[in-house]
Amino acid sequence: MKDVNLLISNGVNIQKSLELFGDMETYNDTLHDFLSEVEGKLAKIKSFKEQGDMANYAILVHSLKSDSKYFGFEKLAELAYNHEMESKANNMYYVTDHYDELMQEANRIVALVKQYMGITTTNVDASMVRPQVIKDQTILVVDDSNVVRNFVSKIFSNEYDVMIANDGKEALDIIRSNVDDKIVCMLLDLNMPNVDGFQVLDYFKQANLFARIPVAIITGEGTQNNITKAYQYPIVDMLQKPFNEVNVKNIVDKLIMVRNMNQNHQ
Repeated sequence: MKDVNLLISNGVNIQKSLELFGDMETYNDTLHDFLSEVEGKLAKIKSFKEQGDMANYAILVHSLKSDSKYFGFEKLAELAYNHEMESKANNMYYVTDHYDELMQEANRIVALVKQYMGITTTNVDASMVRPQVIKDQTILVVDDSNVVRNFVSKIFSNEYDVMIANDGKEALDIIRSNVDDKIVCMLLDLNMPNVDGFQVLDYFKQANLFARIPVAIITGEGTQNNITKAYQYPIVDMLQKPFNEVNVKNIVDKLIMVRNMNQNHQ
């Protein structure tokens, strides 16, 4: 039996998290997704720091910050936010001086979550990864956070197949192979490594895909310039992180309605 008091006594803001997840069952289920990727993410953060690659470092600590906010890991979220801002400013001195502090808190949270979940091994069991259900229509979710992708998958598990892409390159590969036209809409993050969201939007514009696959943007505390730039494309709407189940359902309903209207006018 999981004891939520263990989390609360260690500074986890459960009450704030339940505004997103709704109930502890969903919270606990999604914690599996956090564990399935967090150690790999921390390893990548270390690698980018050692390479001095502040652009990709900023993207990954942004993702860590977002996940931490979802689960109520407020101290880790604050530390990751500071690293995001300083790495965007290319402040290697700050990143180097405060890196151990970030990693210590991240490792504390990982150990705490494993203790709460009753996990004693260092590896996350493969059964934690939920299989995708194949449906007639597909929602494409493009985000470098496994938590976000699997949260959306859980919401629509009985209605749609949810296809996931870790970055813009994977998204474009999926779009180009969409020969059966199953993808009915896309939720797209802007801030991703390799190929970012704006490059995906550029491809959609060049290929005239917005009418066939309506797009909504997933964004965190994006700059006003990025928000303004995104609305220069014919996107349908913008979904602000952190979001809850109602937010996601409403925006997907809106995307499907736009797609149906576009098809009726063809």
